Amino acid sequence: MFAEERQQKIAELVAGSGRVSVTLLAERFRITTETVRRDLATLETAGTVRRVHGGAVAADRFSTTEESINERAVQRPDQKMRIAQAALDLIPQNSPGSVLIDGGTTTEVLADLLSRRTAVEPSGATEPGAELVVITHAVPIAAKLSSTPGIALQILGGRVRGLTQAAVGQATVEAAQRIRPDIAFIGTNGIHASFGLSTPDPEEAAVKAAFVHSARRIVVLADSTKLDAETLVQFASLKDLDTLITDSEPSPELSAALAEAGVDVVIA
Repeated sequence: MFAEERQQKIAELVAGSGRVSVTLLAERFRITTETVRRDLATLETAGTVRRVHGGAVAADRFSTTEESINERAVQRPDQKMRIAQAALDLIPQNSPGSVLIDGGTTTEVLADLLSRRTAVEPSGATEPGAELVVITHAVPIAAKLSSTPGIALQILGGRVRGLTQAAVGQATVEAAQRIRPDIAFIGTNGIHASFGLSTPDPEEAAVKAAFVHSARRIVVLADSTKLDAETLVQFASLKDLDTLITDSEPSPELSAALAEAGVDVVIA
């Protein structure tokens, strides 16, 4: 394969997944890591990709880049459905308890699945004391669960951020600090071996950090485009997590870091 052809394929991979690693490219094209780095340097000069530690990302992907929830809702629907289904399996059926569902498109799919499952459960599940308490700060998730039998919905208030349609601010953080849910299902814009979990907006990060520190069990839902990614504000370290549910195997570096931190990885 000529260098120009290989570089075109690398550019297509970056465009499709958002990020590629040097190691993956070396294995895929059966070339040395030095050759990969030269290819990435050429593509960066051409403005096609932007090099980062261990690989490259799309040229327009920066630490503060954040798409709206409506834009993200139509991306990678099959992967998000598999991740959400695996997350749903962690919530016991016909059993009282409490879960917190963070804002996001994958967590929104989880809310949809939970609503449908709960609606068809036996009527005994809706008796007093048997309801599942669901806590959220996200308007779309609250809307999906507001009239579902068997669910006692609690909404954390605050200023609703239009881009994510979720409440943020000091009021939201303080409300999160006063609860202790059994499981928190958390979304993230990036999960990185050394930087941990991150999101572009400081207010979103403050709320997510409060969720992470409040819940008894932390389950992160992240499709493979979030793996090895870093955005502006860290809100948790890998050691804060219990489980990561994603749709493909993490890179060797991230896998090793997750294992060292004691995080269970579920590939949906």
